[in-house]
Amino acid sequence: MKAAAALLSFLVSVSFAWAGEPLPADFDNKGNAVYEGYGRMNEAYRSGASSERTLEDYYSRRQYPGSPPFIPHRAEEVFDDEMNCLSCHQSGGWVEEFRRHAPVTPHPEKTSCRQCHVQRTTIELFRETDWASVPPPRLGGSFLPGSPPPVPHRLQMRENCVACHAGPGAVARIRAEHAERGNCRQCHVPQRAEGPFQR
Repeated sequence: MKAAAALLSFLVSVSFAWAGEPLPADFDNKGNAVYEGYGRMNEAYRSGASSERTLEDYYSRRQYPGSPPFIPHRAEEVFDDEMNCLSCHQSGGWVEEFRRHAPVTPHPEKTSCRQCHVQRTTIELFRETDWASVPPPRLGGSFLPGSPPPVPHRLQMRENCVACHAGPGAVARIRAEHAERGNCRQCHVPQRAEGPFQR
């Protein structure tokens, strides 16, 4: 698998060199980060059966699709030590309180977790608002029957695809059944436009 990825990178760099253009630093839109993220994942977690997490549960912990989820458990001030979050969320450890595996973070290198993830203290609004969330991305969207669906969301902070799409902490409806194919972006490409391509 690593040899195939290296060969692909080499061929792309040769094609750019042949065209007389310098190779952009991110020519594959973080495709290498996806592959490296897969390699860091725990094999036992990656091959584990999916949990009962639903998309509704997944989105209920976010202000809008793509926002960081709030912390759904106790997080005392002593829990601010950056490594405490990763003790469960780096490899998907079992959490007795919830009777399920902790979801794996797609960005374990960003260790100041509480900079984006906060603990929910109340469900009551302190002031009325007419704010409404944006709709979540539509699942599927393959352009041909049986073809790989495009990636319907942004890739920033989500470079490790298997963190959300594999293992027992994954949402059942979006769990990939072929997580062993390390480079997801070999087949799944980011969705750039809503309409069909026009010449």
